[in-house]
Amino acid sequence: MRAAPTILHLDMDAFYASVEQASKPSLRGKAVIVGGLGPRGVVATASYEARRFGVHSAMPMGQARRLCPNGAYLIPRFSLYRQVSDVVMAMLRELSPLVEPLSLDEAFVDLEAGGVAFDSRSARETGERLRADIRAVTGLSGSVGLAGSKMLAKVASEEAKPAGLLLIEPGTERELLAPMSVRTLPGVGPATGEHLRRAGITTVGELAEAGEDELVRMVGRSAGAGLYRMALGLDDRPVVAERDAKSVSVEDTFDVDLHDRVRIRGEVQRLADRCVQRLRGSGHSGRTIVLKVRRYDFSTLTRSETLRGPTDDPAVVREAAARLLEGVDTTGGVRLLGVGVSGLADYTQEDLFAQSLGAEPDVAEGSDGAEGSDGAGGSEGAGGADGAGGVGGQAAAGAAPAETEGAQEAAGPPGAPGPAPERRWTAGSDVRHSVYGPGWVQGSGVGRVTVRFEQPGSEPGRVRTFRVDDPELEPSDPLPLVGDTTP
Repeated sequence: MRAAPTILHLDMDAFYASVEQASKPSLRGKAVIVGGLGPRGVVATASYEARRFGVHSAMPMGQARRLCPNGAYLIPRFSLYRQVSDVVMAMLRELSPLVEPLSLDEAFVDLEAGGVAFDSRSARETGERLRADIRAVTGLSGSVGLAGSKMLAKVASEEAKPAGLLLIEPGTERELLAPMSVRTLPGVGPATGEHLRRAGITTVGELAEAGEDELVRMVGRSAGAGLYRMALGLDDRPVVAERDAKSVSVEDTFDVDLHDRVRIRGEVQRLADRCVQRLRGSGHSGRTIVLKVRRYDFSTLTRSETLRGPTDDPAVVREAAARLLEGVDTTGGVRLLGVGVSGLADYTQEDLFAQSLGAEPDVAEGSDGAEGSDGAGGSEGAGGADGAGGVGGQAAAGAAPAETEGAQEAAGPPGAPGPAPERRWTAGSDVRHSVYGPGWVQGSGVGRVTVRFEQPGSEPGRVRTFRVDDPELEPSDPLPLVGDTTP
């Protein structure tokens, strides 16, 4: 614990939904829900307007639609969220060399290491200035917590939401924490909270009064000792600037179980390519290729193959993933597929040709019938439930908004083209019209697509409807919130 509140925790408010509201002027002040839009989708983020209806993250999208039928339901646009996150994280690094990002919208900052704060007054001034700068540059709000430890700074930022700042003076920790719910403490989830409630412990103060010995008896030595320290407000963890990635992975949940083995192989190949894009984007290569398959009955299998050296070659990853798939029984259907790479390194094995020819693999199998080691999990986005942003359907995981389904080609002479599949336009995806300029999809169906033409910084735009195959309408990259948005 520090003698001054010089650890800052920034948490952007309803980040995905707020970015959508900032980039789509017609949605400002409206209920916005971001996540997987299919029948198995879940909410990644809900705006504060939507939360008034009871919508929250990790909720099934069907339940959210029942609670908030008039909300705007949109796919996540992770490329835009990363752009905004990069701007915010750069602002944090101007304050200190010790910045520990936890996600796209959340980070710890050691203000003392940056020489910008040494006491409560300077820490508060720095936090208020940061909030104002973020608002001025991005148009978004963030909540700031300041304390003498990481745990307390995170608790403070949560209490400050939305768009506030809370500073916890050293020495007041126990008094502040005592009336709070035990669920306030990091790592105390629904199961632990319920276990403690049955024992008559519902507040942090009651947790501290129980004593370490009693908590160890209730939840085990490691968890009990940790709970007791947190209840006393004790946390000596430093802010760590570099958090080494352990794996890179992507996964998709499908609206309808896949049964066609050819389609399953094609999806695995597509996931392998996306995984390599993320791998290269992080500047890494990896030795172990992991395949994750969740079947129709929710049983989850993981299979892995370790190469002779690290690689970032898409052909190598595709071939390894295909070999792993051959050993998986997909009878009955597949609801989720994932491809990951672990054993990361900062260099690439030179002898990739030998690997791609099928050098002897070291194959390890995950357990059948239960969630195995989640080697292909952890794709971008919130939560781990089926259909969440980044873990959900194709659009939610960052696919092109107008991507067409891989329909089987009709039988015909060799080389003859198959029928062109109908273009799909997903709500929230970016488009550009040759006459009307940039816009976004409000909805589609019955061969029509409705587009609202507006952009960041503009007035709410006009809505127009087109045929789904209109040649003048094309998918587009998101317009940036920061910088030039000229069409």
